[in-house]
Amino acid sequence: MVAQKQITKIIIAVMALAVCLCLAATAFIGQLAASRDKGLTMEYETALFDTSEIISINIVIDEDDWNEMLDNATAEEYYRCDVSVNGETFYGVGIRPKGNTSLTTIAADPTTDRYSFKLEFDHYVDGQTCFGLDKLVLNNNYADATNMKEALIYDMYQYLGADASLYNYAKISVNGEYWGVYLAIEAVEDSFMLRNYGTQDGELYKPDSMNIGGFDMGDMDMGDFSPSDLPGGFDFSQLPDEMPEGGEAPEAGSSSGLPEDGGGSSQPPDGGSFDFGGMGFGGFSLGGGGADLNYTGDDLDNYSTIWEGEITKTKDADHKRVVTALKKISKGADLASYMDVDNLLRYMAVHIFSVNEDSLSGMMAHNYYLYEYDGQLNIIPWDYNLALGGMSGSNATSVVNEAIDNAFAGTEFFDTLMENETYHGQYYAYMTELVEEYINGGGFDAFYTRVRSQIDALVETDPNAFYTYEEYLTAAETLYEVVQLRGESISGQLDGTIPSTSAEQSGSGALIDASHIDPEVMGSMDIGGGFNFGGQDANGNQAGPASNEGESSELPGPSGISSGSFDTSQFEGGPPEDFDASQFGDFDPSQFGGGTQEDGERSGEGSVPPL
Repeated sequence: MVAQKQITKIIIAVMALAVCLCLAATAFIGQLAASRDKGLTMEYETALFDTSEIISINIVIDEDDWNEMLDNATAEEYYRCDVSVNGETFYGVGIRPKGNTSLTTIAADPTTDRYSFKLEFDHYVDGQTCFGLDKLVLNNNYADATNMKEALIYDMYQYLGADASLYNYAKISVNGEYWGVYLAIEAVEDSFMLRNYGTQDGELYKPDSMNIGGFDMGDMDMGDFSPSDLPGGFDFSQLPDEMPEGGEAPEAGSSSGLPEDGGGSSQPPDGGSFDFGGMGFGGFSLGGGGADLNYTGDDLDNYSTIWEGEITKTKDADHKRVVTALKKISKGADLASYMDVDNLLRYMAVHIFSVNEDSLSGMMAHNYYLYEYDGQLNIIPWDYNLALGGMSGSNATSVVNEAIDNAFAGTEFFDTLMENETYHGQYYAYMTELVEEYINGGGFDAFYTRVRSQIDALVETDPNAFYTYEEYLTAAETLYEVVQLRGESISGQLDGTIPSTSAEQSGSGALIDASHIDPEVMGSMDIGGGFNFGGQDANGNQAGPASNEGESSELPGPSGISSGSFDTSQFEGGPPEDFDASQFGDFDPSQFGGGTQEDGERSGEGSVPPL
């Protein structure tokens, strides 16, 4: 009897233990599910990106290796170094210069070696991280005299809780000698995905229309532009068969003589992606090969620029999910299943505030990451040093009043999202939160005060600065005013007292007047020869290149393109015999401004002041 009681007790204890284990397993699964939604907490969030204190980084590298790397920067090859971060040393780290137009511009400028850099802690040592971070980007604040534009935009993303990189300022030294103050950015790679998405197995791409079919736009001399420079030459047959009267661009989504499936005839041969089908005689687009995220048929080859920009290793099955999502999105079908709607709306609010023409909201489909998980697409922001008028040719009134509706000129990806009243209302709500709480509620003032206290002295003593300290002070003060006026205009656009589309703004007297401001004192990038990818002016006209006073110095060409030497004789073999200039409507080559380069040398794509 006693033995039977003992056995009964054991059975009860075992059952109780089993129940406890089941409950614990259920709780763990719940926690895992939560981590999949919310991501993981990473040590580097506080070790590196606590913005209350800047990072101190010392790069220890063989002097010959350092000089060789700088001399061959455009090769973007890795060199081995040791890196001390806030006093803790990491050995065998990979370092290389990075960038696009900024990289090639600095390489062509004999007065500076102030490149941006990428640190790969796991490049030579498998699994090595810096407090859990696999890769760290050090941005040089090229073309940004304020040294603050990119940091500000990332601060806004963090405020709204969007999926975006963490940031902090870094004092960079090389072999113990101060090199300069940089902006440290969390690279969008493995650690970023863990922090934001936890264990979910998503795919990551970085489409870049500036590298089309192996042809790098950053290496093209825009000041002496020749269509024969394009891969495979230029073929007029690739243009639409007919142009609407008056040279107007076809309506968005119209093939205008192109095949209905959007396949190849608007694209250059051999896998290039220069999209003349979208070229503006009303709208210039560098978004071919899928970089503009527009659905152009089911053929995976139509989206080669996306696949070539893969960060994770992907295959056709992954690509098909992306194309399916783009197709469904273009039709407005079940958007919540194919878009991370909430994060995209947060992204839109900050990005449209930023007035970044070097992106999807301009005419160059790059500077973003595309994340896909289970057939749902998301966008991760990147590269904001040219925000708030950083493209040459901008004027302050147009920057301040940049329309918040129909704002993405380089893509139709957001169109159906904004046609949904609920989603459009939520976008307005996020924009309101950004303006009323961050700009007007003290967030921006706190950011500005903190950053000035952290970097003023470092900028003043920066041995490789692009701008003088006096230029920095003027730029910083101008930035503060521009941001405040931008917030004021957006408030007016939200409440209806200022038109919220470019078309409605044309000729409107309700716009915020910022004509007393020269945005170029904040820094700008000039692509050379007057070639300008800038946006619209305050009257809805395409902005042309600017003079030193910030006013248009030339007549705008189609979509603001200016070329010093556009001539049909430059086409390989001359233009086709059946070429009919009338198909260009009102196109007048004399509208193309600028000048040729007599010495035949590269014009330089950036306006980097002398040191």
